[in-house]
Amino acid sequence: AVVLPYEADGKVAVEAFQNHLKATHRAGLMNAVNMDTGYVNFLNESEKRNVLSWTRDALGKNVPFVAGAYVEGQEGDLIQLYRHELDIITSFGAIPIIFPTARLHGKKSKEKVESYRLICQGYPQVLGFELSPKFAANGEIFDDSTVRGLMEIPEMMGMKHSSLDRMLELDRLAVRDNVRPDFRIFTGNDLGIDMIEYGSDYLLGLATFAPEKFAKRDRLWETGHSSYYELSDALQYLGNVAFRDPIPAYKHSAAVFLHLNGRIPSDLPHPKNLKRPTWEAEILEDCRTRLCSVTGE
Repeated sequence: AVVLPYEADGKVAVEAFQNHLKATHRAGLMNAVNMDTGYVNFLNESEKRNVLSWTRDALGKNVPFVAGAYVEGQEGDLIQLYRHELDIITSFGAIPIIFPTARLHGKKSKEKVESYRLICQGYPQVLGFELSPKFAANGEIFDDSTVRGLMEIPEMMGMKHSSLDRMLELDRLAVRDNVRPDFRIFTGNDLGIDMIEYGSDYLLGLATFAPEKFAKRDRLWETGHSSYYELSDALQYLGNVAFRDPIPAYKHSAAVFLHLNGRIPSDLPHPKNLKRPTWEAEILEDCRTRLCSVTGE
Protein backbone atom coordinates (compact mmCIF):
# COMPACT_ATOMS: atom_id res chain seq x y z
CA ALA A 1 0.00 0.00 0.00
CA VAL A 2 1.89 3.02 -1.35
CA VAL A 3 2.15 6.26 0.58
CA LEU A 4 1.37 9.46 -1.33
CA PRO A 5 4.33 11.87 -0.83
CA TYR A 6 4.16 15.64 -0.64
CA GLU A 7 6.47 18.49 -1.53
CA ALA A 8 7.47 21.10 1.04
CA ASP A 9 4.86 23.44 -0.48
CA GLY A 10 2.06 20.94 0.19
CA LYS A 11 1.61 19.74 -3.39
CA VAL A 12 1.73 16.05 -4.29
CA ALA A 13 5.29 15.00 -5.15
CA VAL A 14 4.24 13.30 -8.38
CA GLU A 15 7.72 12.38 -9.63
CA ALA A 16 8.73 10.91 -6.27
CA PHE A 17 5.43 8.99 -6.12
CA GLN A 18 5.99 7.51 -9.56
CA ASN A 19 9.60 6.65 -8.79
CA HIS A 20 8.47 4.89 -5.61
CA LEU A 21 5.88 2.92 -7.61
CA LYS A 22 8.56 1.83 -10.06
CA ALA A 23 10.96 0.87 -7.28
CA THR A 24 8.25 -1.18 -5.57
CA HIS A 25 7.46 -2.97 -8.81
CA ARG A 26 11.16 -3.62 -9.54
CA ALA A 27 11.50 -5.13 -6.07
CA GLY A 28 8.82 -7.67 -6.98
CA LEU A 29 5.85 -6.30 -5.04
CA MET A 30 2.49 -5.26 -6.47
CA ASN A 31 1.50 -1.64 -5.79
CA ALA A 32 -1.78 -0.68 -4.13
CA VAL A 33 -2.86 2.97 -4.44
CA ASN A 34 -5.71 5.08 -3.10
CA MET A 35 -5.52 3.06 0.08
CA ASP A 36 -5.57 4.29 3.67
CA THR A 37 -1.79 4.67 3.30
CA GLY A 38 -2.43 6.91 0.27
CA TYR A 39 -4.86 9.19 2.17
CA VAL A 40 -7.86 8.04 0.13
CA ASN A 41 -10.18 9.36 2.86
CA PHE A 42 -8.86 12.88 2.20
CA LEU A 43 -8.85 12.80 -1.61
CA ASN A 44 -11.63 14.10 -3.84
CA GLU A 45 -12.75 12.33 -7.02
CA SER A 46 -10.38 14.27 -9.26
CA GLU A 47 -7.42 13.57 -6.99
CA LYS A 48 -8.19 9.85 -6.82
CA ARG A 49 -8.35 9.71 -10.61
CA ASN A 50 -5.04 11.59 -10.84
CA VAL A 51 -3.43 8.95 -8.64
CA LEU A 52 -4.74 6.21 -10.93
CA SER A 53 -3.41 8.04 -13.98
CA TRP A 54 0.02 8.68 -12.43
CA THR A 55 0.22 5.02 -11.43
CA ARG A 56 -0.68 3.67 -14.85
CA ASP A 57 1.76 6.08 -16.54
CA ALA A 58 4.55 5.02 -14.18
CA LEU A 59 4.02 1.27 -14.43
CA GLY A 60 3.05 0.96 -18.09
CA LYS A 61 -0.10 -0.55 -19.52
CA ASN A 62 0.41 -4.23 -18.65
CA VAL A 63 1.51 -4.07 -15.00
CA PRO A 64 -1.32 -4.88 -12.57
CA PHE A 65 -1.97 -2.84 -9.45
CA VAL A 66 -4.66 -2.56 -6.78
CA ALA A 67 -6.73 0.57 -6.09
CA GLY A 68 -9.19 1.45 -3.34
CA ALA A 69 -12.91 1.94 -4.01
CA TYR A 70 -13.89 4.47 -1.36
CA VAL A 71 -17.38 6.04 -1.19
CA GLU A 72 -17.67 7.25 2.40
CA GLY A 73 -19.51 10.55 2.68
CA GLN A 74 -21.09 10.31 -0.78
CA GLU A 75 -24.85 10.45 -1.23
CA GLY A 76 -26.91 8.26 -3.51
CA ASP A 77 -27.55 4.57 -4.14
CA LEU A 78 -24.75 2.70 -2.40
CA ILE A 79 -24.44 -0.08 -4.98
CA GLN A 80 -24.20 2.38 -7.85
CA LEU A 81 -21.68 4.54 -5.99
CA TYR A 82 -19.39 1.56 -5.56
CA ARG A 83 -19.90 0.32 -9.11
CA HIS A 84 -19.04 3.78 -10.41
CA GLU A 85 -15.76 3.57 -8.46
CA LEU A 86 -15.11 0.06 -9.79
CA ASP A 87 -15.77 1.24 -13.35
CA ILE A 88 -13.16 3.96 -12.99
CA ILE A 89 -10.60 1.68 -11.34
CA THR A 90 -10.98 -1.12 -13.88
CA SER A 91 -10.79 1.39 -16.75
CA PHE A 92 -7.17 1.90 -15.65
CA GLY A 93 -6.60 -1.85 -15.64
CA ALA A 94 -6.44 -2.00 -11.84
CA ILE A 95 -7.92 -4.47 -9.36
CA PRO A 96 -10.49 -2.80 -7.07
CA ILE A 97 -10.52 -3.30 -3.32
CA ILE A 98 -13.79 -2.30 -1.65
CA PHE A 99 -13.39 -0.12 1.43
CA PRO A 100 -16.10 -0.75 4.04
CA THR A 101 -18.70 1.93 4.64
CA ALA A 102 -20.54 3.07 7.75
CA ARG A 103 -23.74 2.83 5.71
CA LEU A 104 -23.60 -0.96 6.07
CA HIS A 105 -22.79 -0.94 9.78
CA GLY A 106 -25.49 -2.74 11.74
CA LYS A 107 -27.03 -4.41 8.70
CA LYS A 108 -27.77 -8.13 8.85
CA SER A 109 -25.24 -10.48 7.34
CA LYS A 110 -27.48 -11.50 4.43
CA GLU A 111 -28.06 -7.87 3.49
CA LYS A 112 -24.35 -7.06 3.58
CA VAL A 113 -23.40 -10.08 1.51
CA GLU A 114 -26.11 -9.29 -1.05
CA SER A 115 -24.87 -5.70 -1.30
CA TYR A 116 -21.34 -6.94 -1.97
CA ARG A 117 -22.63 -9.49 -4.48
CA LEU A 118 -24.36 -6.73 -6.45
CA ILE A 119 -21.32 -4.47 -6.22
CA CYS A 120 -18.97 -7.15 -7.56
CA GLN A 121 -21.24 -8.67 -10.18
CA GLY A 122 -19.64 -8.84 -13.61
CA TYR A 123 -16.16 -7.52 -12.74
CA PRO A 124 -13.12 -9.71 -13.49
CA GLN A 125 -11.79 -9.69 -9.93
CA VAL A 126 -12.45 -7.70 -6.78
CA LEU A 127 -10.96 -7.68 -3.28
CA GLY A 128 -12.88 -7.23 -0.03
CA PHE A 129 -11.60 -5.33 2.97
CA GLU A 130 -12.04 -5.78 6.70
CA LEU A 131 -10.73 -2.60 8.31
CA SER A 132 -10.53 -2.05 12.04
CA PRO A 133 -12.19 1.14 13.30
CA LYS A 134 -8.77 1.83 14.88
CA PHE A 135 -7.72 2.90 11.38
CA ALA A 136 -10.89 4.73 10.32
CA ALA A 137 -14.44 5.30 11.58
CA ASN A 138 -15.97 3.68 8.48
CA GLY A 139 -14.01 0.49 9.19
CA GLU A 140 -15.74 -2.74 10.10
CA ILE A 141 -14.70 -6.25 11.13
CA PHE A 142 -17.30 -8.67 9.79
CA ASP A 143 -19.02 -11.49 11.64
CA ASP A 144 -18.32 -15.09 10.62
CA SER A 145 -21.49 -15.42 8.55
CA THR A 146 -20.59 -12.34 6.49
CA VAL A 147 -17.05 -13.59 5.93
CA ARG A 148 -18.33 -16.93 4.67
CA GLY A 149 -20.83 -15.19 2.41
CA LEU A 150 -18.18 -12.92 0.92
CA MET A 151 -15.98 -15.92 0.17
CA GLU A 152 -18.84 -17.38 -1.88
CA ILE A 153 -18.99 -14.36 -4.22
CA PRO A 154 -17.20 -15.63 -7.36
CA GLU A 155 -15.79 -12.24 -8.40
CA MET A 156 -14.24 -11.68 -4.96
CA MET A 157 -10.87 -13.42 -5.13
CA GLY A 158 -9.56 -12.34 -1.74
CA MET A 159 -9.86 -10.01 1.21
CA LYS A 160 -7.55 -7.74 3.16
CA HIS A 161 -7.88 -8.35 6.88
CA SER A 162 -6.84 -5.40 9.06
CA SER A 163 -8.04 -6.24 12.55
CA LEU A 164 -4.53 -6.19 14.09
CA ASP A 165 -5.67 -9.40 15.82
CA ARG A 166 -3.68 -12.45 14.77
CA MET A 167 -6.08 -14.91 16.43
CA LEU A 168 -9.00 -13.53 14.41
CA GLU A 169 -6.88 -13.66 11.27
CA LEU A 170 -6.05 -17.30 11.99
CA ASP A 171 -9.80 -17.92 12.19
CA ARG A 172 -10.19 -16.28 8.77
CA LEU A 173 -7.52 -18.59 7.35
CA ALA A 174 -9.29 -21.64 8.80
CA VAL A 175 -12.60 -20.56 7.25
CA ARG A 176 -10.82 -19.94 3.95
CA ASP A 177 -9.29 -23.41 3.97
CA ASN A 178 -12.70 -24.93 4.65
CA VAL A 179 -14.92 -22.82 2.39
CA ARG A 180 -12.76 -21.72 -0.53
CA PRO A 181 -9.07 -22.71 -0.51
CA ASP A 182 -8.20 -20.47 -3.47
CA PHE A 183 -9.52 -17.37 -1.66
CA ARG A 184 -6.60 -15.21 -0.53
CA ILE A 185 -6.36 -13.53 2.87
CA PHE A 186 -4.09 -10.48 2.70
CA THR A 187 -2.90 -9.56 6.16
CA GLY A 188 -3.09 -5.91 7.04
CA ASN A 189 -1.55 -6.56 10.45
CA ASP A 190 1.48 -4.28 10.54
CA LEU A 191 2.03 -5.43 14.12
CA GLY A 192 2.21 -9.09 13.03
CA ILE A 193 3.93 -9.25 9.67
CA ASP A 194 4.89 -12.88 10.29
CA MET A 195 1.33 -13.88 9.37
CA ILE A 196 2.80 -15.00 6.06
CA GLU A 197 4.19 -17.96 8.03
CA TYR A 198 0.61 -19.09 8.74
CA GLY A 199 -0.87 -18.83 5.24
CA SER A 200 -1.69 -15.15 4.74
CA ASP A 201 -0.48 -13.04 1.87
CA TYR A 202 -0.02 -9.35 2.69
CA LEU A 203 -1.14 -5.88 1.74
CA LEU A 204 0.70 -3.72 4.25
CA GLY A 205 1.20 -0.01 4.70
CA LEU A 206 4.47 -0.92 6.39
CA ALA A 207 5.79 -2.40 3.13
CA THR A 208 5.89 1.07 1.55
CA PHE A 209 8.56 2.11 4.09
CA ALA A 210 11.06 -0.36 2.62
CA PRO A 211 9.71 -2.37 -0.33
CA GLU A 212 13.10 -3.81 -1.25
CA LYS A 213 13.57 -5.10 2.31
CA PHE A 214 10.13 -6.74 2.25
CA ALA A 215 10.89 -8.34 -1.10
CA LYS A 216 14.17 -9.68 0.26
CA ARG A 217 12.36 -11.04 3.34
CA ASP A 218 9.89 -12.81 1.05
CA ARG A 219 12.66 -14.43 -0.99
CA LEU A 220 14.39 -15.61 2.19
CA TRP A 221 11.13 -17.13 3.45
CA GLU A 222 10.44 -18.78 0.09
CA THR A 223 13.87 -20.44 0.02
CA GLY A 224 13.85 -21.38 3.71
CA HIS A 225 16.92 -19.28 4.50
CA SER A 226 17.54 -18.71 8.20
CA SER A 227 18.36 -15.03 7.59
CA TYR A 228 14.63 -14.52 7.11
CA TYR A 229 14.05 -14.34 10.84
CA GLU A 230 16.53 -11.59 11.60
CA LEU A 231 15.28 -9.42 8.74
CA SER A 232 11.64 -10.08 9.64
CA ASP A 233 12.34 -9.06 13.24
CA ALA A 234 14.00 -5.83 12.10
CA LEU A 235 11.03 -5.01 9.88
CA GLN A 236 8.66 -5.80 12.74
CA TYR A 237 10.60 -3.45 15.01
CA LEU A 238 9.99 -0.72 12.42
CA GLY A 239 6.32 -1.68 12.34
CA ASN A 240 5.96 -1.53 16.11
CA VAL A 241 7.42 1.99 16.15
CA ALA A 242 5.56 3.31 13.12
CA PHE A 243 2.15 1.84 14.01
CA ARG A 244 2.00 2.93 17.64
CA ASP A 245 -0.99 5.00 18.79
CA PRO A 246 -2.49 7.04 17.25
CA ILE A 247 -2.34 4.50 14.44
CA PRO A 248 -3.41 6.82 11.56
CA ALA A 249 -0.24 8.86 12.18
CA TYR A 250 1.76 5.95 10.71
CA LYS A 251 1.45 7.72 7.35
CA HIS A 252 3.49 10.61 8.72
CA SER A 253 6.01 8.05 10.00
CA ALA A 254 6.18 6.64 6.46
CA ALA A 255 6.94 10.08 5.04
CA VAL A 256 9.62 10.68 7.67
CA PHE A 257 11.26 7.30 7.02
CA LEU A 258 11.23 7.63 3.23
CA HIS A 259 12.59 11.17 3.53
CA LEU A 260 15.42 9.88 5.72
CA ASN A 261 16.24 7.45 2.92
CA GLY A 262 16.18 10.17 0.27
CA ARG A 263 13.19 8.63 -1.50
CA ILE A 264 10.80 11.59 -1.23
CA PRO A 265 11.41 15.36 -1.10
CA SER A 266 9.81 16.13 2.29
CA ASP A 267 8.66 14.42 5.47
CA LEU A 268 5.20 15.99 5.29
CA PRO A 269 2.01 13.91 5.33
CA HIS A 270 -1.30 15.03 3.86
CA PRO A 271 -2.20 18.29 5.68
CA LYS A 272 -5.32 16.69 7.23
CA ASN A 273 -3.50 13.63 8.55
CA LEU A 274 -2.41 13.21 12.17
CA LYS A 275 1.24 14.10 12.73
CA ARG A 276 4.02 12.53 14.75
CA PRO A 277 6.20 14.50 17.21
CA THR A 278 9.25 16.46 16.09
CA TRP A 279 11.57 13.69 17.33
CA GLU A 280 10.05 11.06 15.01
CA ALA A 281 13.09 11.11 12.72
CA GLU A 282 15.34 10.18 15.64
CA ILE A 283 13.54 6.96 16.53
CA LEU A 284 13.03 6.01 12.89
CA GLU A 285 16.74 6.52 12.25
CA ASP A 286 17.32 3.80 14.84
CA CYS A 287 14.96 1.51 12.92
CA ARG A 288 16.77 2.36 9.68
CA THR A 289 20.17 1.63 11.23
CA ARG A 290 19.02 -1.80 12.42
CA LEU A 291 17.62 -2.68 8.99
CA CYS A 292 20.82 -1.61 7.26
CA SER A 293 22.89 -3.62 9.74
CA VAL A 294 20.82 -6.75 9.15
CA THR A 295 21.07 -6.48 5.36
CA GLY A 296 24.71 -5.38 5.34
CA GLU A 297 24.02 -2.02 3.71
